[in-house]
Amino acid sequence: MSITVSRMLPILLVGLGGVLGSSSRYGLALLFDVGDLPVATILVNWLGCFLLTYLTFNPRLKSKIPTHLLLLINTGFIGSFTTFSTFTVESITLLTSKPLLGLIYFFLQLTGGFLCCLFGYSLAIRGDRAL
Repeated sequence: MSITVSRMLPILLVGLGGVLGSSSRYGLALLFDVGDLPVATILVNWLGCFLLTYLTFNPRLKSKIPTHLLLLINTGFIGSFTTFSTFTVESITLLTSKPLLGLIYFFLQLTGGFLCCLFGYSLAIRGDRAL
């Protein structure tokens, strides 16, 4: 059973993107360590929602970016940059210790993420229509 370079390349690119994304998330967590509200997690999830939606729905970009590079960016980088599990654990932690702050955090994550996706989608589609 031999594994060819063409089969390994996508795995390596996703891994490289994962290293870059998780390192970036950790760096932002260090920069935005401000009190009880996990600001860094909100920021990375909002940014990830915007970027993934923009790249997914922008046909002009998708036609110019090679598939392997999209794997590195979307699956590797954005997949490891954003963090649903951390959002969930932080939500439970805040809801059990500071219920009001927990509800605010939960609301900010969900509505902000959804709005960032809508914004990314509208920019991607608008850009395509301008052609």
